[in-house]
Amino acid sequence: MNTFSNHQIIFTDDKTSISLRHKLVGEKPLSIYVQEKLYSITMRTPGDELPHVAGFCLGEGIIEKPDDFTSLSFCNGSNTNGVIITLTESRINKISHLLDKQKDNYKSDGCLSRSDMVNNLYQSIQPLKAKAGIDIKKAIDCLKRLSDHQPLRHHTHASHAAALYSSNYSLLSVAEDVGRHNALDKTIGKLFLDHTLNKASFLILSSRISYELVQKAARAHIPVILAISRPTSLAVELASQLNMTLACLAKNSGLYIFCGAERVKNRSI
Repeated sequence: MNTFSNHQIIFTDDKTSISLRHKLVGEKPLSIYVQEKLYSITMRTPGDELPHVAGFCLGEGIIEKPDDFTSLSFCNGSNTNGVIITLTESRINKISHLLDKQKDNYKSDGCLSRSDMVNNLYQSIQPLKAKAGIDIKKAIDCLKRLSDHQPLRHHTHASHAAALYSSNYSLLSVAEDVGRHNALDKTIGKLFLDHTLNKASFLILSSRISYELVQKAARAHIPVILAISRPTSLAVELASQLNMTLACLAKNSGLYIFCGAERVKNRSI
């Protein structure tokens, strides 16, 4: 698994110039086929391909439960740069509009306004029910310790991470990738394929929170997203409509809570 590679570089400053070995994060294309037809190509760090595709399909609305797959496998048996999925007949009938829409996705998405995007996603995803809140001190501790679970970042300083925790703050799943979307797909996909995604209570991200990440978390029924960086305006708008909680680390200490503050306990505000 080529998660990173060694590369010869030159370090230079105003006094010296020396040759060094530096680790670069791996990046290769992953082709995703649905019913033997190409659905998507994404650039990712090699590894966890099957959970990656499972999480991707859940986020796209292609599947809702593991039993929707009749198969999930590598192309030609061993080519890890391609994954092919087949679905049950009932699921194919249910998502035929998605598969048809994918053919024109770039054309149609380019014409969508900001409000159209939020409304379309809101109509396809039900607002999340309230779950047990999170303790602010324990949540901040999980955020600050995310780097402890990022060996690829330690080597390359160029990867994102996503981690899912239970309501008792136990780490359930974590994944790293050159892409923040891929990291989330992988960590969700691991639990999804193990039939344990229902145990996930909140999500920790190393990146900013974009609306796509809110969408993926919402489809996985994860109501709380905590991140190192701040969310985008569209992410907050969508999360607010879906009854989710978004927060990130504040400059000195504490959290900035952008929506869903009622789930954050022990707040001195």
